[in-house]
Amino acid sequence: MKSERTATFAALSVPAFRALWLSGVFSFMSIQMQFLLRGWLAWELTESESALGIVMFTFGVTLLVSTPLGGVAADRLPKRPLLLVGQLILLLTAVGMGTALATGVVAFWMLGLSSSLQGLMFGLIGPARISMTSDLVGRDRMGNAITLSSLSLSGSRVFAPSIAGLLAGWALVGLAGTYFVSSALATLSLLLLFPLPRSAGGGDDGALAPTARPNPLVEIRQGVRYAMARRKLRRTILVSLIVMMFGFNYVAFMPAFVEGEFDLGVLHVGLISSVGALGAVAAAVLLASRADGPHAGVLLVAFGFGFGATVVVLAVMPSFWLAAVVSLGVGAASTGFMSLTQTLAMRASDDEHQGRVQSLVQLPFAGFAMVAWPLGGLAEAINVRTALAIMGILVIVAMAVFVVTDE
Repeated sequence: MKSERTATFAALSVPAFRALWLSGVFSFMSIQMQFLLRGWLAWELTESESALGIVMFTFGVTLLVSTPLGGVAADRLPKRPLLLVGQLILLLTAVGMGTALATGVVAFWMLGLSSSLQGLMFGLIGPARISMTSDLVGRDRMGNAITLSSLSLSGSRVFAPSIAGLLAGWALVGLAGTYFVSSALATLSLLLLFPLPRSAGGGDDGALAPTARPNPLVEIRQGVRYAMARRKLRRTILVSLIVMMFGFNYVAFMPAFVEGEFDLGVLHVGLISSVGALGAVAAAVLLASRADGPHAGVLLVAFGFGFGATVVVLAVMPSFWLAAVVSLGVGAASTGFMSLTQTLAMRASDDEHQGRVQSLVQLPFAGFAMVAWPLGGLAEAINVRTALAIMGILVIVAMAVFVVTDE
């Protein structure tokens, strides 16, 4: 039987993966800062939960369109150039928003545009990043590497939102200066991508001539058929879709929850995000040595139910500090669930289809962003607490169906 445990940081012993991982750390920090700033700006400009949802919706639309194409690109094209182009556009987006704020011309439509560009780049480079991870470390350490990648995302959420909130609230820096700090982090991420190997599996060897390649839409259909024909892979993708579409939307409503329910400002929005990220880091460290073990499926179920339950509890917390404590559990459970769905999907797919399978696993991110708009309308019609509770209940129901339909 396969060993239950591996060294927690085993994959980081591979120099190329270490560079990719560090690039991810800086990129995720930059992006997390922009998520908070964009949400806060949307609330300040409109004071509307629907506006928060609209900004997330624009992210989701472009992510939905680009993710399947990103999966095809990861399977047929060199991955390093994909990552370089995507990271460059993310950098330019941050610079553009900082410039708009510094010159006093910022408008709500700009938030939608920057959100759309981020969604487009996420979709194009996300499958390539995960697929390249597998290429660099091999299948034996794939779960460890993916979990460590989740750790980089979670770790960035510990510091980035609080730093963004602190800098944005400091008159000497302000919102514009904070966007430029985010730009500097995006630049570091870009520089770390240059030493990566150009040839790292997949389509990087150029063995298949462009004229021999099928139409990208044909490849997308082939990837969907491949995933849907494999029961374990199909169930993992479908439960991920439901859980992430509804449960992960709690992040979109934190500005409205913190200011609307507790009458607190941007610093506290960053603080509760960072506290939740501490829980995510703890879960990632725990899973790093276990994600490649035989009980990953059991852990997936546990984290899924825990995620739904903690979102429900978060919705009823009477004070900010109690909500912050509960957010530890929300962060841990959501990260555990997300890491394990990616790991199990990669484990169940062959090398030829990994990029397209990962695009399907990441499509729920588009789903949750697109559902944010109607959920924002629901939050306005009822209240943000009830909307959060409904999200958590839907996650629990999805996990229950997942369990009872197992063979």
